[in-house]
Amino acid sequence: MNDQVIDHSTQAINVGSKSFAAAAKLFDERTRQSAVMLYAWCRHCDDVIDGQTLGHGQVEGDRNSGEARLAELVDLTERAYAGEPMVDPAFAALQQVIQRHRIPKAHPLEHLAGFRMDVRGYRYQTLDDTLLYCYRVAGVVGLMMARVMGAEAEPTLDRACDLGLAFQLTNIARDIVEDAQIGRVYLPAEWLAEVGIPEDEVALPQHRAALATLAARLVDLAEPYYRSASQGLRDLPLRSAWSIATAHGVYRQIGVEVKARGAAAWDARVSTSKGQKLQFLLGGGVLALASRRMQVRPRPDDLWRRPR
Repeated sequence: MNDQVIDHSTQAINVGSKSFAAAAKLFDERTRQSAVMLYAWCRHCDDVIDGQTLGHGQVEGDRNSGEARLAELVDLTERAYAGEPMVDPAFAALQQVIQRHRIPKAHPLEHLAGFRMDVRGYRYQTLDDTLLYCYRVAGVVGLMMARVMGAEAEPTLDRACDLGLAFQLTNIARDIVEDAQIGRVYLPAEWLAEVGIPEDEVALPQHRAALATLAARLVDLAEPYYRSASQGLRDLPLRSAWSIATAHGVYRQIGVEVKARGAAAWDARVSTSKGQKLQFLLGGGVLALASRRMQVRPRPDDLWRRPR
């Protein structure tokens, strides 16, 4: 294991996502290293596309240069799978993860396909369009993380994908205005038409009340995916289940708070306090233990199905 790659990946997660960094500490050492390295690659790709540094300083990018940056990410991913030496620490990290856990190449390429939707200004006409985006940028990350934790059974992978979908639906609800300000609208155009919000006016203050109804709709939509995801905890190692249950609680609470704030949801960024994080850490441990005795229910048929 290259210490430089681990150090780079750890720095990326400590700056890019303090919540995930805290939850990752619950993993055993091998799993934590792989999870942190996979996060570093995902964070790097996101930053390259958005012109950010570790998730900060996002600007509305030039789509032409975005295509070139995306093509480079795809090329480096292909080369990582080909076993070529990787100079970039983010791709060196990816290479170690995919070799260690046999991550199918289709997964990181699908993740990059989500960024392609951003680069090309994809228009989300229907809920299925939005869910496809959620799958690519977050559901497939859930699939890869599940493999890092040792999961291989398709039902368990389905639940991991569901958690990624729930997380991304929550993210969209929290960041509707911030995203719209840089020209990205992930809400279905059909939904916007129903409440009379023009697609180029989503960020305007006069639409906050109507926007709040759509954010609440997203939060409600995420709920069955959160419930489905909790059914997969039993099939993960206990420490991994604890980590995932903690993240589950933190993200779900963000959605609850967005819905509770209504039209004021975008006056300040919604987050969870240290006290709440501690509460979810303790609750996650209880849930992880309880999952050992959980009788798993079938996954609901009406939930979005990931591509096979």
